[in-house]
Amino acid sequence: MDRLVKPELEELKLCFIRWQKCSSTFKLTNLMHTMSVAISLSTTKPSVFSFSHPFSIIPPLSTASFTLFLTHPCDQPPLSTPLDTVMVKSSMLPTGKASQDDLRRLFSRIGKHIFKDAKIPISLVGPQVAEFLLSPNSSVSSDTFLDVSSLLPKALSSCGGCQLDSLLKSSAKNGNSHFISALIEAGADVNRRDSDGESAMSLAVKSGNLDSVQVLIESGYTIDNSADRFLHVASAMDRVDLMEILCLGYADIDLNSIDSQGRTPLHIASIHGHVEVIQFLVSVGSDTDMLDSQGWTPLHFAAHQGHFEAVDFLLNHSNFAKYALTKQGKTAYELATDKGHSKLYDLLLLGDTLHRAARKGDVSDIKKCITEGANVNGKDQNGWTPLHRAAFKGRIEVVKVLVKHGAKLDVVDDCGHTPLHLAIEAGQKNVAMYLIAQGTKAKFKSFKAKAVVPCDLENFKNHPSHQHTATLYHVKHERT
Repeated sequence: MDRLVKPELEELKLCFIRWQKCSSTFKLTNLMHTMSVAISLSTTKPSVFSFSHPFSIIPPLSTASFTLFLTHPCDQPPLSTPLDTVMVKSSMLPTGKASQDDLRRLFSRIGKHIFKDAKIPISLVGPQVAEFLLSPNSSVSSDTFLDVSSLLPKALSSCGGCQLDSLLKSSAKNGNSHFISALIEAGADVNRRDSDGESAMSLAVKSGNLDSVQVLIESGYTIDNSADRFLHVASAMDRVDLMEILCLGYADIDLNSIDSQGRTPLHIASIHGHVEVIQFLVSVGSDTDMLDSQGWTPLHFAAHQGHFEAVDFLLNHSNFAKYALTKQGKTAYELATDKGHSKLYDLLLLGDTLHRAARKGDVSDIKKCITEGANVNGKDQNGWTPLHRAAFKGRIEVVKVLVKHGAKLDVVDDCGHTPLHLAIEAGQKNVAMYLIAQGTKAKFKSFKAKAVVPCDLENFKNHPSHQHTATLYHVKHERT
């Protein structure tokens, strides 16, 4: 016979509660048919776990209950890896009777009369144990190693549904994807929301942990476009990678969902000037001209905050935002001027005014725009600068003012044409002669000429600064 008693369980689970003297009860059965058995119970750490009566007697074929106590109440579970154990020793007791002192002396002697019947692992379980293991700030002594991956499933085994759901949110908030998986496997409801509509997914998105978000997507979280504002959160955090996972995971995610102020994720990104987020949202279909509850477009916000790159991008991808009025009657330009964001003036208004003045030949407006900060080399949607426009229209005085204030002579438009090309195309000889006199280069490489015929070169040959006009041609070019 290798043992005299048999435990009813292979593992002893003790539900830990902070600052309480927790306990757990188990049973031992005497396997002897005719003889009582003396029992000795001890633990690997008596200072942590103990028995009020470490010695006992079990009659033949009887079963007795024993209670293990947490020796000292504490605020955090005394976990260890490997687990602490209860050691069960036994000895035959023919008389069936003995005092505690007699039993102590019996088990203090080493010999074949002592049977080592069982070693029962002690597992600390319950929501407070799980919460401790899930906490990123959990503290244990420096000489203690905890195998959380093995301890957590044991702790969760005694948790109810509501407790699991609460722990799931805690893990999502801390961004621990491994714990999230363990909790879902233990039965946590991935779609449960609290009274405020907060879900595990919303907390995972706020944590910014990509793996946590992916686990929740794969575990069946169902997005609610009327309540979930995940893209708003990711926009504020400047997390394109997070937005990509959400858009890939939810084909039906609402790119233009609005918050309580009527703002879309694009509004939020524009407020913060997160250019990469703005570019991503626009690329997947966000509406750049959408108004919030106060009539502000994303461009209004970017201009108000002085985000140059964001303004530049939104201008190129908006239909009417540049001229839209807020409920207070403000354009994006006016919001920028209210805040003194002078670097935006040219993008939002002065550039248009300068081009218009160059087309009309209004020298006064040209000078005013330049004084107010307009970019003399700013391009329109076709790549034309004000000099291109003035040259094509033959506005010689405007051309002179623009050149005087730094207009680039050899800048090319989207078709590869310089201001000189356009002047020649339109037959503006005075402008062409002036530009050549100022040092522009007469290159026709990019010209797709419909016809090339000699021009009136005699008017150019004797010009004082003309050194390379012998090859100048009058090009009749049909612009597309």
